[in-house]
Amino acid sequence: MSKQPPNAAERPAGGARHRFTALLPRALSGLAFVLIVLAVVAVSTGAPESRRLAAGPVSEAAMCTVLAAAPVALVCSAVRRRRQRALDRADTSAATAQRVLLRPLPGRIGDLRLRGTYLPARTAPRSGGDLYDAVRSPYGTRLLIGDVRAKGMLAVQASALLLRSFREAAYEEEQLTEVARRLERDARQHIARLPGAETPERFATALLVEIPEGPVARVVHCGHPEPLLVAEGRVRPCPPERPGAPVGMADLAGAGHTVQTLRFRAGERLVLLTDGFTEARDAAGRFHPFAERVAERAAAPLDDLVDGLGADLVRHTGGDLRDDAALLVVERVAA
Repeated sequence: MSKQPPNAAERPAGGARHRFTALLPRALSGLAFVLIVLAVVAVSTGAPESRRLAAGPVSEAAMCTVLAAAPVALVCSAVRRRRQRALDRADTSAATAQRVLLRPLPGRIGDLRLRGTYLPARTAPRSGGDLYDAVRSPYGTRLLIGDVRAKGMLAVQASALLLRSFREAAYEEEQLTEVARRLERDARQHIARLPGAETPERFATALLVEIPEGPVARVVHCGHPEPLLVAEGRVRPCPPERPGAPVGMADLAGAGHTVQTLRFRAGERLVLLTDGFTEARDAAGRFHPFAERVAERAAAPLDDLVDGLGADLVRHTGGDLRDDAALLVVERVAA
Protein backbone atom coordinates (compact mmCIF):
# COMPACT_ATOMS: atom_id res chain seq x y z
CA MET A 1 0.00 0.00 0.00
CA SER A 2 1.41 3.35 -0.98
CA LYS A 3 1.83 5.73 1.92
CA GLN A 4 1.77 9.07 0.20
CA PRO A 5 1.30 12.06 2.49
CA PRO A 6 -2.16 13.65 2.40
CA ASN A 7 -2.63 16.73 0.25
CA ALA A 8 -3.10 20.17 1.69
CA ALA A 9 -6.87 19.82 1.92
CA GLU A 10 -6.57 16.57 3.81
CA ARG A 11 -3.92 17.53 6.34
CA PRO A 12 -5.33 17.76 9.88
CA ALA A 13 -4.90 20.96 11.81
CA GLY A 14 -2.88 19.03 14.38
CA GLY A 15 -0.23 18.39 11.72
CA ALA A 16 0.29 22.12 11.21
CA ARG A 17 0.62 22.66 14.94
CA HIS A 18 3.10 19.82 15.15
CA ARG A 19 5.24 21.30 12.37
CA PHE A 20 5.13 24.76 13.98
CA THR A 21 6.23 23.29 17.32
CA ALA A 22 9.02 21.36 15.66
CA LEU A 23 10.32 24.44 13.74
CA LEU A 24 10.06 26.94 16.61
CA PRO A 25 13.28 25.89 18.41
CA ARG A 26 15.22 26.11 15.13
CA ALA A 27 13.80 29.54 14.37
CA LEU A 28 14.68 30.89 17.82
CA SER A 29 18.17 29.43 17.62
CA GLY A 30 18.68 31.00 14.21
CA LEU A 31 17.43 34.39 15.43
CA ALA A 32 19.73 34.32 18.43
CA PHE A 33 22.68 33.44 16.22
CA VAL A 34 21.97 36.36 13.87
CA LEU A 35 21.69 38.79 16.79
CA ILE A 36 24.94 37.57 18.27
CA VAL A 37 26.76 38.00 14.96
CA LEU A 38 25.38 41.52 14.53
CA ALA A 39 26.42 42.46 18.04
CA VAL A 40 29.93 41.13 17.58
CA VAL A 41 30.28 43.00 14.29
CA ALA A 42 29.05 46.21 15.89
CA VAL A 43 31.46 45.96 18.81
CA SER A 44 34.47 44.91 16.73
CA THR A 45 34.11 47.61 14.05
CA GLY A 46 33.51 50.40 16.51
CA ALA A 47 32.05 53.85 15.68
CA PRO A 48 32.91 57.52 16.11
CA GLU A 49 32.19 58.90 19.56
CA SER A 50 29.29 61.03 18.40
CA ARG A 51 27.62 58.11 16.69
CA ARG A 52 28.17 55.82 19.70
CA LEU A 53 26.56 58.42 21.98
CA ALA A 54 23.59 58.77 19.65
CA ALA A 55 23.16 55.05 19.26
CA GLY A 56 24.00 54.20 22.85
CA PRO A 57 20.48 53.25 24.05
CA VAL A 58 19.87 51.22 20.88
CA SER A 59 23.18 49.37 21.25
CA GLU A 60 22.50 48.63 24.89
CA ALA A 61 19.03 47.28 23.98
CA ALA A 62 20.54 45.10 21.27
CA MET A 63 23.14 43.71 23.66
CA CYS A 64 20.44 42.95 26.24
CA THR A 65 18.44 41.17 23.58
CA VAL A 66 21.48 39.10 22.64
CA LEU A 67 22.21 38.21 26.26
CA ALA A 68 18.59 37.17 26.76
CA ALA A 69 18.34 35.23 23.50
CA ALA A 70 21.54 33.21 23.86
CA PRO A 71 20.29 31.08 26.78
CA VAL A 72 16.96 30.63 25.00
CA ALA A 73 18.80 29.35 21.94
CA LEU A 74 20.74 26.88 24.06
CA VAL A 75 17.56 25.66 25.74
CA CYS A 76 15.76 25.31 22.41
CA SER A 77 18.67 23.35 20.98
CA ALA A 78 18.62 21.00 23.96
CA VAL A 79 14.85 20.57 23.63
CA ARG A 80 15.23 19.75 19.96
CA ARG A 81 17.88 17.13 20.68
CA ARG A 82 15.76 15.57 23.43
CA ARG A 83 12.74 15.52 21.11
CA GLN A 84 14.73 13.73 18.37
CA ARG A 85 16.02 11.19 20.87
CA ALA A 86 12.46 10.59 22.07
CA LEU A 87 11.28 10.04 18.48
CA ASP A 88 14.10 7.59 17.88
CA ARG A 89 13.23 5.68 21.07
CA ALA A 90 9.54 5.62 20.12
CA ASP A 91 10.36 4.32 16.65
CA THR A 92 12.60 1.61 18.08
CA SER A 93 9.88 0.65 20.56
CA ALA A 94 7.29 0.41 17.77
CA ALA A 95 9.55 -1.79 15.65
CA THR A 96 10.29 -4.04 18.64
CA ALA A 97 6.61 -4.30 19.53
CA GLN A 98 5.74 -5.16 15.93
CA ARG A 99 8.33 -7.94 15.90
CA VAL A 100 6.86 -9.38 19.08
CA LEU A 101 3.36 -9.10 17.65
CA LEU A 102 4.30 -11.15 14.58
CA ARG A 103 4.55 -14.55 16.20
CA PRO A 104 6.81 -17.07 14.43
CA LEU A 105 5.09 -18.89 11.62
CA PRO A 106 4.84 -22.67 11.83
CA GLY A 107 7.52 -24.11 9.59
CA ARG A 108 5.09 -26.60 8.15
CA ILE A 109 1.32 -27.16 8.04
CA GLY A 110 0.35 -30.36 6.27
CA ASP A 111 1.87 -30.29 2.80
CA LEU A 112 2.79 -26.58 3.10
CA ARG A 113 6.08 -25.04 4.14
CA LEU A 114 5.99 -21.43 5.31
CA ARG A 115 8.53 -18.72 5.96
CA GLY A 116 8.06 -15.02 6.73
CA THR A 117 10.22 -12.02 7.46
CA TYR A 118 9.65 -8.46 8.66
CA LEU A 119 12.06 -5.55 8.07
CA PRO A 120 11.25 -2.37 10.02
CA ALA A 121 11.82 1.08 8.59
CA ARG A 122 15.02 2.84 9.58
CA THR A 123 13.63 6.37 9.34
CA ALA A 124 11.55 7.61 12.30
CA PRO A 125 8.65 7.59 12.71
CA ARG A 126 7.90 5.04 9.97
CA SER A 127 8.03 1.72 11.82
CA GLY A 128 5.00 -0.40 12.51
CA GLY A 129 2.02 -1.48 10.44
CA ASP A 130 3.04 -4.47 8.32
CA LEU A 131 1.65 -7.80 9.51
CA TYR A 132 1.23 -11.44 8.53
CA ASP A 133 -0.04 -14.69 10.04
CA ALA A 134 -1.03 -18.27 9.25
CA VAL A 135 -3.83 -20.30 10.82
CA ARG A 136 -4.70 -23.97 10.38
CA SER A 137 -8.49 -24.06 10.18
CA PRO A 138 -11.15 -26.71 9.46
CA TYR A 139 -11.38 -25.23 5.95
CA GLY A 140 -7.68 -25.31 5.08
CA THR A 141 -4.62 -23.24 5.90
CA ARG A 142 -5.45 -19.55 5.91
CA LEU A 143 -2.92 -16.78 5.50
CA LEU A 144 -3.04 -13.03 6.05
CA ILE A 145 -0.62 -10.34 5.00
CA GLY A 146 -1.52 -6.68 5.53
CA ASP A 147 -0.32 -3.13 5.84
CA VAL A 148 -1.95 -0.65 8.23
CA ARG A 149 -2.20 3.01 7.19
CA ALA A 150 -0.64 4.35 10.38
CA LYS A 151 2.80 4.43 11.98
CA GLY A 152 4.47 4.04 15.32
CA MET A 153 2.60 2.62 18.29
CA LEU A 154 -0.76 3.50 16.71
CA ALA A 155 0.07 1.10 13.87
CA VAL A 156 1.10 -1.59 16.35
CA GLN A 157 -2.24 -1.27 18.14
CA ALA A 158 -4.18 -1.45 14.89
CA SER A 159 -2.11 -4.46 13.76
CA ALA A 160 -2.86 -6.25 17.02
CA LEU A 161 -6.60 -5.72 16.51
CA LEU A 162 -6.53 -7.02 12.94
CA LEU A 163 -4.42 -10.05 13.83
CA ARG A 164 -6.76 -10.97 16.68
CA SER A 165 -9.76 -10.59 14.38
CA PHE A 166 -8.14 -12.74 11.70
CA ARG A 167 -7.13 -15.50 14.09
CA GLU A 168 -10.68 -15.81 15.37
CA ALA A 169 -12.46 -15.46 12.02
CA ALA A 170 -10.09 -17.75 10.12
CA TYR A 171 -11.02 -20.63 12.38
CA GLU A 172 -14.73 -19.86 12.73
CA GLU A 173 -15.88 -18.70 9.28
CA GLU A 174 -16.46 -21.25 6.52
CA GLN A 175 -16.15 -18.77 3.63
CA LEU A 176 -13.04 -16.69 3.05
CA THR A 177 -15.21 -13.71 2.13
CA GLU A 178 -16.75 -13.88 5.61
CA VAL A 179 -13.27 -13.65 7.11
CA ALA A 180 -12.77 -10.45 5.10
CA ARG A 181 -16.11 -9.11 6.35
CA ARG A 182 -15.09 -9.78 9.95
CA LEU A 183 -11.89 -7.82 9.42
CA GLU A 184 -13.92 -4.99 7.91
CA ARG A 185 -16.38 -4.94 10.80
CA ASP A 186 -13.71 -4.98 13.48
CA ALA A 187 -11.69 -2.30 11.70
CA ARG A 188 -14.71 0.02 11.67
CA GLN A 189 -15.65 -0.71 15.27
CA HIS A 190 -12.27 -0.66 16.96
CA ILE A 191 -9.47 0.89 14.93
CA ALA A 192 -11.34 4.18 14.45
CA ARG A 193 -11.61 4.49 18.25
CA LEU A 194 -7.87 4.37 18.86
CA PRO A 195 -6.51 7.69 20.17
CA GLY A 196 -4.51 9.91 17.86
CA ALA A 197 -4.82 12.49 15.10
CA GLU A 198 -4.94 10.07 12.15
CA THR A 199 -8.50 8.78 12.55
CA PRO A 200 -9.71 9.77 9.03
CA GLU A 201 -6.82 7.80 7.47
CA ARG A 202 -7.12 4.57 9.40
CA PHE A 203 -7.42 1.63 7.10
CA ALA A 204 -5.32 -1.32 6.00
CA THR A 205 -4.66 -3.17 2.80
CA ALA A 206 -4.78 -6.94 3.15
CA LEU A 207 -4.55 -10.17 1.23
CA LEU A 208 -6.33 -13.29 2.48
CA VAL A 209 -5.32 -16.71 1.14
CA GLU A 210 -6.94 -20.08 1.74
CA ILE A 211 -5.11 -23.26 0.73
CA PRO A 212 -7.25 -26.41 0.94
CA GLU A 213 -6.11 -29.96 0.27
CA GLY A 214 -6.67 -29.78 -3.51
CA PRO A 215 -4.17 -28.19 -5.94
CA VAL A 216 -5.67 -24.70 -5.66
CA ALA A 217 -5.41 -21.54 -3.58
CA ARG A 218 -8.22 -19.06 -3.00
CA VAL A 219 -7.46 -15.36 -2.65
CA VAL A 220 -9.43 -12.33 -1.47
CA HIS A 221 -7.84 -9.01 -2.39
CA CYS A 222 -8.44 -6.01 -0.11
CA GLY A 223 -6.53 -3.28 -1.92
CA HIS A 224 -3.21 -5.05 -1.38
CA PRO A 225 -0.26 -5.74 -3.73
CA GLU A 226 -0.86 -8.85 -5.80
CA PRO A 227 0.86 -12.12 -4.91
CA LEU A 228 3.43 -13.78 -7.14
CA LEU A 229 3.22 -17.43 -8.19
CA VAL A 230 6.55 -19.18 -8.71
CA ALA A 231 6.08 -22.26 -10.91
CA GLU A 232 8.62 -24.16 -13.01
CA GLY A 233 11.22 -21.47 -12.47
CA ARG A 234 8.99 -18.67 -13.73
CA VAL A 235 7.36 -15.86 -11.77
CA ARG A 236 3.78 -14.88 -12.60
CA PRO A 237 1.90 -11.97 -10.99
CA CYS A 238 -1.65 -12.82 -9.89
CA PRO A 239 -3.65 -9.57 -10.16
CA PRO A 240 -7.20 -9.56 -8.82
CA GLU A 241 -10.08 -10.25 -11.17
CA ARG A 242 -12.04 -7.60 -9.25
CA PRO A 243 -10.02 -5.16 -7.12
CA GLY A 244 -11.26 -5.03 -3.53
CA ALA A 245 -11.36 -2.06 -1.19
CA PRO A 246 -8.90 -1.78 1.71
CA VAL A 247 -10.06 -3.02 5.10
CA GLY A 248 -12.00 -0.23 6.78
CA MET A 249 -13.11 1.34 3.50
CA ALA A 250 -15.33 -1.31 1.90
CA ASP A 251 -18.55 0.44 2.91
CA LEU A 252 -17.31 3.81 1.68
CA ALA A 253 -16.23 2.34 -1.65
CA GLY A 254 -19.35 0.19 -1.99
CA ALA A 255 -17.15 -2.77 -2.88
CA GLY A 256 -17.86 -6.33 -1.85
CA HIS A 257 -15.40 -9.16 -1.40
CA THR A 258 -14.84 -11.78 -4.09
CA VAL A 259 -12.78 -14.96 -4.17
CA GLN A 260 -10.22 -15.61 -6.88
CA THR A 261 -9.08 -19.22 -7.41
CA LEU A 262 -5.50 -19.92 -8.48
CA ARG A 263 -3.85 -23.16 -9.47
CA PHE A 264 -1.33 -24.12 -6.77
CA ARG A 265 0.35 -27.48 -7.15
CA ALA A 266 3.21 -29.34 -5.47
CA GLY A 267 6.58 -27.68 -6.11
CA GLU A 268 5.04 -24.22 -6.55
CA ARG A 269 5.30 -21.18 -4.29
CA LEU A 270 3.11 -18.21 -3.48
CA VAL A 271 4.95 -15.03 -2.55
CA LEU A 272 2.93 -12.57 -0.47
CA LEU A 273 4.44 -9.16 0.19
CA THR A 274 3.80 -5.60 1.33
CA ASP A 275 4.69 -2.58 -0.76
CA GLY A 276 7.83 -1.97 1.26
CA PHE A 277 9.43 -4.48 -1.12
CA THR A 278 8.16 -2.95 -4.35
CA GLU A 279 8.19 0.79 -3.62
CA ALA A 280 11.63 1.01 -2.02
CA ARG A 281 14.08 3.19 -3.96
CA ASP A 282 17.83 3.35 -4.21
CA ALA A 283 19.94 6.53 -4.00
CA ALA A 284 19.17 7.30 -7.65
CA GLY A 285 15.40 6.98 -7.09
CA ARG A 286 15.00 3.63 -8.88
CA PHE A 287 12.37 1.23 -7.58
CA HIS A 288 13.44 -2.12 -6.21
CA PRO A 289 12.95 -4.77 -8.97
CA PHE A 290 11.35 -7.28 -6.63
CA ALA A 291 9.85 -9.65 -9.22
CA GLU A 292 13.23 -9.89 -10.96
CA ARG A 293 14.93 -10.76 -7.68
CA VAL A 294 12.34 -13.47 -7.05
CA ALA A 295 12.99 -14.91 -10.51
CA GLU A 296 16.74 -14.93 -9.89
CA ARG A 297 16.25 -16.95 -6.71
CA ALA A 298 13.34 -19.11 -7.89
CA ALA A 299 15.32 -22.35 -7.56
CA ALA A 300 16.77 -21.56 -4.11
CA PRO A 301 15.58 -23.45 -1.00
CA LEU A 302 12.73 -21.68 0.79
CA ASP A 303 14.83 -20.28 3.64
CA ASP A 304 17.51 -19.06 1.25
CA LEU A 305 14.86 -17.44 -0.95
CA VAL A 306 13.34 -15.42 1.88
CA ASP A 307 16.68 -14.46 3.44
CA GLY A 308 18.07 -13.50 0.05
CA LEU A 309 15.09 -11.31 -0.84
CA GLY A 310 15.44 -9.46 2.44
CA ALA A 311 19.17 -8.94 1.83
CA ASP A 312 18.44 -7.73 -1.73
CA LEU A 313 16.08 -5.07 -0.37
CA VAL A 314 18.58 -3.81 2.21
CA ARG A 315 21.32 -3.73 -0.43
CA HIS A 316 19.12 -1.84 -2.92
CA THR A 317 18.26 0.88 -0.39
CA GLY A 318 21.71 1.04 1.15
CA GLY A 319 20.12 0.10 4.47
CA ASP A 320 17.93 3.22 4.46
CA LEU A 321 14.49 1.57 4.59
CA ARG A 322 11.88 4.34 4.60
CA ASP A 323 8.94 1.98 4.97
CA ASP A 324 8.30 -1.35 6.64
CA ALA A 325 8.53 -4.46 4.50
CA ALA A 326 6.95 -7.85 5.17
CA LEU A 327 7.19 -11.06 3.20
CA LEU A 328 5.42 -14.40 3.53
CA VAL A 329 6.26 -17.30 1.20
CA VAL A 330 4.33 -20.58 1.18
CA GLU A 331 5.52 -23.63 -0.71
CA ARG A 332 3.44 -26.69 -1.52
CA VAL A 333 5.49 -29.87 -1.22
CA ALA A 334 4.71 -33.41 -2.32
CA ALA A 335 2.56 -35.14 0.32
